[in-house]
Amino acid sequence: MHDFHTHFIPADVLNWLKENKHTVHAEWIKKDENKEEFLVVNQKWGFELKKAFIDLELYLENQEKAGVTHAMISPIPQLFMYDFPIEISIEMARIYNRSLAQLVKRYPDKLSAVGTVPLAYPEKAAQVLHEAMSMGLKGAIIGPGIYQHMLSDSFFQPFLEEANRLKAILFIHPLLSEDPRLKRRMMPNLIGIPWETTVCATDILLSGMIDRFPELKLLFAHGGGFLPYQIGRLDRGYEQWEQVSSSLQAPPSQYLKRFWYDTVLWNQNSLDSLIKMVGEDRVVAGSDYPFDLSVWPPKEVSNKGAHRLLGDAVQII
Repeated sequence: MHDFHTHFIPADVLNWLKENKHTVHAEWIKKDENKEEFLVVNQKWGFELKKAFIDLELYLENQEKAGVTHAMISPIPQLFMYDFPIEISIEMARIYNRSLAQLVKRYPDKLSAVGTVPLAYPEKAAQVLHEAMSMGLKGAIIGPGIYQHMLSDSFFQPFLEEANRLKAILFIHPLLSEDPRLKRRMMPNLIGIPWETTVCATDILLSGMIDRFPELKLLFAHGGGFLPYQIGRLDRGYEQWEQVSSSLQAPPSQYLKRFWYDTVLWNQNSLDSLIKMVGEDRVVAGSDYPFDLSVWPPKEVSNKGAHRLLGDAVQII
């Protein structure tokens, strides 16, 4: 069984955070005696630093217990470092990518990985992506945009052109939503994260970006957010409004089948509906391990999506 949605923090990354804790405002806070310390970066992004995030032996042991034969590791979104100056963003990305590449080389049968890039600086992000894939990574995990820029904006063109050339996997995974209406009852996580994915995925679809960069392998976390569920509304808008149809060569429901989606939905009816809409070759197993809501092993699905997603990338010399 494959798992395309897991997270890990290598030792070199953790050491860098400790050495640069004042620069990136990293704090280790004990909130609950029954839990591990929370790591908070930039006085903003915090999460429980569970042992499985940083202990490779434990991660691999739990992987084996769960029956997961191969897992794709991703950096954690809390360490994207998009809010920091370019030097910090690039340094973190390169350390993270190099560390993950070393893990993959040690355990090629058990692990693959995507890296991270300084997305706020698209030309540098293109360069770092190239470096990461030359070390054996499959692409990059990225947020749904940066500041006021959506991923379909020309701002990101240098990065997207390189990712397209390399046939990279771009795993789109948001941080918590900062919508002030959601600051209660865990809603930034419960609906904020899939909402951010929905906005990003809908914008990409309606912009025609996938036609401009047809070799991109766009994987949306958490089953694509709410987009698949509302695709009928987009199709109806396509029929009625030129603002919706002008950049598209087919109805939105057809573009829905050109992306990939993980199974992090935790509901069989939702997963069945997604597979019916996009096809089993566009859905890959994912668990979100080891974050709080993760379920390991992930829901098992056909390997067709895994084979298509992991198809041949450009050989980098």
